Amino acid sequence: MKIAVVGATGLVGREILKVLQEQTFVPELLIPVASIRSQGKKIFFNGTENVIIGHEEAISHNPEIAIFSAGSGTSIEWAPRYAAAGITVIDNSSAWRMKNEIPLIVPEINASILNVNDKIISNPNCSTIQLVMALAPLHRKYRILRIVVSTYQSVTGTGDKARQQLDNERHGIRGEMAYPHPIDLNIFPHGGDFLSDGYTTEEVKLVNETRKILGDNNIRLTATVVRVPVFGGHSEAVNVEFETDFDIDEVRQLLKEAPGITIQDDPTNNVYPMPLYSQGKDDVFVGRLRRDLSNKNSLNMFIVSDNLRKGAATNAVQIAQFLYKSIYNHSE
Repeated sequence: MKIAVVGATGLVGREILKVLQEQTFVPELLIPVASIRSQGKKIFFNGTENVIIGHEEAISHNPEIAIFSAGSGTSIEWAPRYAAAGITVIDNSSAWRMKNEIPLIVPEINASILNVNDKIISNPNCSTIQLVMALAPLHRKYRILRIVVSTYQSVTGTGDKARQQLDNERHGIRGEMAYPHPIDLNIFPHGGDFLSDGYTTEEVKLVNETRKILGDNNIRLTATVVRVPVFGGHSEAVNVEFETDFDIDEVRQLLKEAPGITIQDDPTNNVYPMPLYSQGKDDVFVGRLRRDLSNKNSLNMFIVSDNLRKGAATNAVQIAQFLYKSIYNHSE
C-alpha cells in the first residue's frame, strides 16, 4: 500500500501521519506532498526520513490512496487529476461534500455505500462528524424530526494561525490575528464566513452535511457556531426532537453500543464530556443526557470530540482502512 498525504506539513496533515502510525496502518511507501515552499524538506514517519514532493511527482508514484488536507482550492484543482490516474482521493476540504455524486463518509455510519468506482470521497466537517456519530443510532430507532445545535469550537478548527493567536494572547504577545477579535478570555458567535441570510458557512455545513450523511432531507436543523478559547476539542449542546417517544435508559444503551461512542454521563459525580479530556482521543464523548421538559419526544445532550482526530485525521484514515480491507480486499 502506497499512501500520499497532501498537505502533510499542515495541522491536520501532521495529525494524519500520527494517526496512521497509531492505528498501525503504516503504508509501505508514504508520499508526503505540500506546497512549493515546503518541497524538498524532510519529515520523519515511522522512523524513516521522507522528502516532501509536489503533485506531479506524487501522481507518478501511483499511490492507491491520497488523503488531501490542503484546502478547497488545492482539492478542486488536483483531486480530479489524482482520480483520473486511478488514485482514490479522501478529501478533508469542503470542496466536494455536497456534490451528489461524491460520497460523504463517516465509516461507522455509511461506509457501506462505497464501491471501487468512488475515486473522490469526502470527509465531513469536524462538527458534523461528532454530531452524526451520536445521532445516527437514535435516528434509526426514533427518527429525528428537528435538531437545534450550538457549537463551542476550538481554535484548532481554524488552523495553526489561530492556535498561535490564542497562545500569543495568553502570554501577552502582540502577533498576527487569525480572528477579527481577541479569543483569549472571549467567545464570539462566528465560524466561517457570514452569508446574506445571517448564517455562517460553518452553520450551513452542519445542516446540509447532517442530512446527507443520515440520508434524510426532511430533518429540520438550525445551528449557531461559537468559537471558544480552547486549543483542541469541539463541544456541542444539542436538542433533538424525535417522531416517536423514547426511554432515556434505552437511549443511553443505544449510544453505549454504538462504535466510536463513549458515554460520560454521571453528573452527580461531575462526569460529563469536556474538550480538555477529549484531546488526543478518537472517540466521540456524549453526556448530559436528559429529557427536554418543554417539548414532547425531545432530548438534550452534550457532545465533545477532538476536532483534529475523529473530526478530521482519524475519520480520513478510517475511510482508508475500510477501502483497503473491504473494497481492495486486502488484509492488514
